[in-house]
Amino acid sequence: MNIPSYHIGEDFARHMDEQDPLAKFRDQFHIPKTKDGADCVYLCGHSLGLPPKRAGAYLKQELQGWAELGVDGHFHARNPWLTYHRLLTEPTAQLVGAEPSEVVVMNSLTVNLHLMMASFYRPTADRHKIMIEGGAFPSDQYAVKSQIRFHGFDPASSLIELSPRGGESCMRQEDILSQIERMGDSVALILLGGVNYVTGQAFDLPGITIAGHSKGCNVGFDLAHAAGNIPLQLHNWGPDFAVWCSYKYLNGGPGCVGGCFVHERHGRDSKLPRLAGWWGHDEKSRFRMGPEFHAMEGAEGWQLSNPAILALAALRASMDVFSEAGMERLRAKSASLTGYAEFLLGQITTAQFSIITPNEGQRGAQLSIRLAQQGREICDQLAAEGVIGDWREPDIFRVAPVPLYNSYLDVYRFVKRFSAALQ
Repeated sequence: MNIPSYHIGEDFARHMDEQDPLAKFRDQFHIPKTKDGADCVYLCGHSLGLPPKRAGAYLKQELQGWAELGVDGHFHARNPWLTYHRLLTEPTAQLVGAEPSEVVVMNSLTVNLHLMMASFYRPTADRHKIMIEGGAFPSDQYAVKSQIRFHGFDPASSLIELSPRGGESCMRQEDILSQIERMGDSVALILLGGVNYVTGQAFDLPGITIAGHSKGCNVGFDLAHAAGNIPLQLHNWGPDFAVWCSYKYLNGGPGCVGGCFVHERHGRDSKLPRLAGWWGHDEKSRFRMGPEFHAMEGAEGWQLSNPAILALAALRASMDVFSEAGMERLRAKSASLTGYAEFLLGQITTAQFSIITPNEGQRGAQLSIRLAQQGREICDQLAAEGVIGDWREPDIFRVAPVPLYNSYLDVYRFVKRFSAALQ
């Protein structure tokens, strides 16, 4: 959408919704209701996406197959469970810019992260450090520190945390690259989020990959806040691996299975160390139940266990919607919605808050608002009024206008109620 300028007033929001070619997708999602039956202003897709209406039919089909076929559903269900995960392979590859052989939908994000570090964090006496962003999501911090200890090292000396300059909220790309250049010879793995979960800052992933590889580091990304949010070209950018969850922007449902990317240069390397499970074994001989593991080629070779069919069915419903909408169109609307929110927030003449998320080009759908006082109370008040964002201690209110189901009117109503709450 080509937006020359934004305007204040509800009429502008309604006009934009009338002109929005993606507006029809809102009706394909269940929107939570207020006590009086109106749609909530749901701006929490960065934490848990809303359910696609078609997910119910997809789940019902597999439940019916289970009821009618029992174990034979693995081979004779309408979509046999043995290969069900591959229904998501092509749309997932398109979403993250990968070859189909480079992606697999499996496990949860942190399980996949540990599996990837088992293969790509191979510390030595001279190269044992892991570089992460300061204030990375706690689960990533726990996983990374546990891997360092597992290999007999100490996070105090083996963990490098990148932090913004004093007085700034976000990191500068030149500072990240200078740290890689300065410390890279001792770094075994660079692991950064695609989008920082607190600030909403999107990182220059291709630039970081090039810098890391030039110093001999393995490079991986946690794309929990990036997959389905910002355009990705993982194959061309060339990181060694990436992992993500699917319950945020991908709308797979609470606790849904995650996704994993392994670049094709590693996918055929049978000598690469890995933690093995029987579903990663060559499917041609898997059911012979032999004692020796022979990995499948590509990312599927990192699978452990049978796919979770009901979770995959719910995720498949959302991925079908993504395929219909197209990531390029979604990204254009996302930038417009977030820019509109920033414009309206800029009309509020108060020093009680600031936006810490970078400008367009360095962010996704999320805006993080720092509230100087009574932030939690304001967040709770808005929730009681049907405006749903989320709070991160000590002072951050996060909101994300998601292009699949949020409207310009949602943004307008959020800012109007937020302004009132500040009073």
